[in-house]
Amino acid sequence: MATERHHFELAKGINGLDKIVLRESRGRSAEVYLYGSHVTSWKNENGEELLHLSSKAIFKPPKPIRGGIPLCFPQFSNFGTLESHGFARNRIWEVEANPPPLPLNSCSSAFVDLILRPTEEDLKIWPHNFEFRLRVALGTEGELTLTSRIRNTNSDGKPFTFTFAYHTYFSVSDINEVRVEGLETLDYLDNLKNRERFTEQGDAITFESEVDKIYLSTPTKIAILDHEKKRTFVIRKDGLADAVVWNPWDKKSKTISDLGDEDYKQMLCVEAAAIERPITLKPGEEWKGRLELSAVPSSYSSGQLDPKKVLE
Repeated sequence: MATERHHFELAKGINGLDKIVLRESRGRSAEVYLYGSHVTSWKNENGEELLHLSSKAIFKPPKPIRGGIPLCFPQFSNFGTLESHGFARNRIWEVEANPPPLPLNSCSSAFVDLILRPTEEDLKIWPHNFEFRLRVALGTEGELTLTSRIRNTNSDGKPFTFTFAYHTYFSVSDINEVRVEGLETLDYLDNLKNRERFTEQGDAITFESEVDKIYLSTPTKIAILDHEKKRTFVIRKDGLADAVVWNPWDKKSKTISDLGDEDYKQMLCVEAAAIERPITLKPGEEWKGRLELSAVPSSYSSGQLDPKKVLE
């Protein structure tokens, strides 16, 4: 039985894992697993899934969940000595009943606050005390907002440094028909070329082969235009200077055991991140990184929508 809360339901998900369900009056919804504080679903008023969850996703700790919005903390990818993408995404988080105040976006109709503190085992591999609070909110217009607050609670006076990403997997109709606006002419590190630095050309980004790039000093707004679905995802971000764009394409997909061979055609990762300039916190200091996702109808395929206007 789902347990009713003020603004969310606690329910059982795949393999009996606990999940939070957020609902909005017009039928929009989002789901967050306590395992990894992992958003696995975000649906619009027609019940269409807006996030991509791998067809082979494994919901069995300690394996992270493939798809949705994994949290990369305290390390993005292999930028450090920890396991790839850190450990926040494969720990059980707790619902926090009385978090420190966070100004609520007045149009949030449903939200949940989650918290992660390190275990003794975590302190052995990353010897820093922290509190990682995440609020997941579903707005009245269907927008999904994730607000992370990370605080250094070390009592030994030591600062710590971390990298971070919201590793969002968007659901798209056909990767060949998608373009990303807002990253033109920016510098990026190409993960397929030993993180060599290049400058993006002046056109929107389109996809015809594997892509794995870290765009640097990116704008606060990025758009993903899906011609076939006549839908534009708008990504708004705060405190997250970088943006990772990733699609494994066919060959790489076959080497990823928990990703379906054909999944790459219907997914695109555009990840709000802090990588190039890691975040350093002294004891008592807190960092905040906010991501807001919205999906708006677009008539781009009929030539009526200027993508530049979407970004204004």
